[in-house]
Amino acid sequence: MDFRDQTIFALSSGRAPSAIAVVRLSGSRAGTVLDHLCGRRPSPRVATLATLRDGSRQPIDEAVALWFPAPHSATGEDVAELHVHGGRAVLAALFEVLGAMEGLRPAEPGEFTRRAFESGKIDLTEAEGIDDLIHADTDRQRRQALRQLKGQLGAQAEIWRQQIIEASALIEAGIDFSDEGDVPDSLTAPAFARIAALKYEIETALAASARSERLREGLVVAIAGPPNAGKSTLLNRLARRDAAIVSPHAGTTRDVIEVHLDLDGYPVTLLDTAGVRETSDPVEQEGVRRARDRAASADLVLWMTDARDEGVDPSTAGDGGAPVWRVRNKVDLTDLDVAGAAGAQAFDISAGRGDGLDDLTAALVGFAESYFGGSEAALVTRTRHRVLLQDTVEGLGRALAARELGDELIAEELRMAARSLGRVTGRVDVEDVLDVIFRDFCIGK
Repeated sequence: MDFRDQTIFALSSGRAPSAIAVVRLSGSRAGTVLDHLCGRRPSPRVATLATLRDGSRQPIDEAVALWFPAPHSATGEDVAELHVHGGRAVLAALFEVLGAMEGLRPAEPGEFTRRAFESGKIDLTEAEGIDDLIHADTDRQRRQALRQLKGQLGAQAEIWRQQIIEASALIEAGIDFSDEGDVPDSLTAPAFARIAALKYEIETALAASARSERLREGLVVAIAGPPNAGKSTLLNRLARRDAAIVSPHAGTTRDVIEVHLDLDGYPVTLLDTAGVRETSDPVEQEGVRRARDRAASADLVLWMTDARDEGVDPSTAGDGGAPVWRVRNKVDLTDLDVAGAAGAQAFDISAGRGDGLDDLTAALVGFAESYFGGSEAALVTRTRHRVLLQDTVEGLGRALAARELGDELIAEELRMAARSLGRVTGRVDVEDVLDVIFRDFCIGK
């Protein structure tokens, strides 16, 4: 029996123990499993109370069984769901019975979704939307993933692909009727108008989506500066928990500490880095090197100093081109006026007492809003989408440039552009990327 023709099963709910656990099966033997476990097959799409029994007809659990015969199921195959009590012993007994049945095997990560894709239930962008929705940490990420799941990009890519096919048909008709006077011109002129308009439309979508990919990963903000400036205290304040060790001794932080925040719906990764200074300690030297590297790759650097001693210039953090905001800490130990000293890129705070933190947090939210822009409504959310759409634009550009070189060459460039769009949704030639896309899914989805 072919590996993928086998019926698969997996826990599709949270880790045990839990109140209820959902075990899902998909494949040609899903109905037979229900017959074996429940003694009968429930009516399609009707939740049915059943006693699950093992091969010796000993009861396993009282469960709710659901039966979704193909093709009217999530995967397009026969699907069964067993809603059992979520104890470890119950699941162990159930999985032992399932694992012993011929033609059944545990599901691989993302295999249910992959089977749905291969059955034509969803396109590739919708499958990616499912993965993004599972891994969404903030409300804005959730909304973006939900739009992908509803087929926003897939539907638009298919419209564009059809427009290319229509333009290509006009070009190829011109080739077929090239011996009939002015017929080719009457066909190719509207074709080139469509190609030019489509190229502009896709370029506009790419420009509007310039930072939408980052919404999936989040904004990276590095807190850098000299030792004992209060960087770890600020991290803990923003995280609202003790994520980093705070000590009055300089050089406490030796490695980069990461904390993931939900900042008004925007995903933010906050980095607490080692104090930047000259040192002979090899461990601290490595910490300083890592601090400079992470600051250089961050999207924003908060250069933090003790308000009583600002001798270290922020340029020592590394030049990554990111904006650098100056944050003077411990103003409670000085005569500085917190409210009066704050500026667009300069903040006076007391991380220990909390002075000025509201202004700094509001500024970070504003930076995130500006950074992500309208990314929530953007079509492109993954590098794969962007690369394929750029390939499409380049193909359309070559087709326009080949106007004087012959209709055959133009038609070939349009076919390649349509192929790139087909790869966005998975309509053509995507076997080489399927394993990459589905390998990060969780088991049971």
